[in-house]
Amino acid sequence: MADLHITYRKSAIGYGQDQKDTIKKLGFRRLGQTVVQADSPAIRGMVFKVTHLVDVQEGGS
Repeated sequence: MADLHITYRKSAIGYGQDQKDTIKKLGFRRLGQTVVQADSPAIRGMVFKVTHLVDVQEGGS
């Protein structure tokens, strides 16, 4: 299964608590950080919810 490289690009200040919680659940601790998550429907759904705050690149496994 492929991996997703997700980079936190824009602050969640001013957005709802649900979006802030999604950023935390994706594993982000600071702005500019990149995390690698396994590509799954659950992760894709979380990324879709905060797509305006993150950049996503598909990587090989």
